[in-house]
Amino acid sequence: FFLLFQIWRLITNFLFFGPLGFSFFFNMIFLYRYCRMLEEGSFRGRTADFVFMFLFGGFLMTLFGLFASLFFLGQAFTIMLVYVWSRRNPYIRMNFFGLLNFQAPFLPWVLMGFSLLLGNSIIIDLLGIAVGHIYYFLEDVFPNQPGGKKLLLTPSFLKMVFDTPEEDPNYNPLPEDRPEHQPRDRDQNEQQHPQ
Repeated sequence: FFLLFQIWRLITNFLFFGPLGFSFFFNMIFLYRYCRMLEEGSFRGRTADFVFMFLFGGFLMTLFGLFASLFFLGQAFTIMLVYVWSRRNPYIRMNFFGLLNFQAPFLPWVLMGFSLLLGNSIIIDLLGIAVGHIYYFLEDVFPNQPGGKKLLLTPSFLKMVFDTPEEDPNYNPLPEDRPEHQPRDRDQNEQQHPQ
């Protein structure tokens, strides 16, 4: 695709989940649910870090996918999100279709088994689990080890674009922007002290 300048395929390969059917809707539900729970949970107020996880995971999946001749990585991306969420919420009890009860960290493996039952290849699920584990290890495990440090640093340009800037404690607003000079305050002052 580089020779044909079809650069968009680097992104669109994550948007294909197969033909319409049970597997497609299953992936859509899980993508929406676990993406939302990550964004509202461990990534709350950290949008740049959330986007960086997408970029890091997408890069690794594309790299590994080239070697394994995998061209559609949407399902792997979903499994990656599920894996990261499940490892960050290890004590949540899950119920799969009312048949199986287990702790959250087993969810990606249960989904892989279900995918196998549907007749899908589990290579794509294993890719999602592998990339999710690499991200989880580098972000949550290794920095907390003796001698470990944080290796995944969100680029500052992503923080500039996605995160709200922090208030500068030394910022001194212009006199007309100060609260005591707002029009409503002036009206109240005039009512209290008529001239």
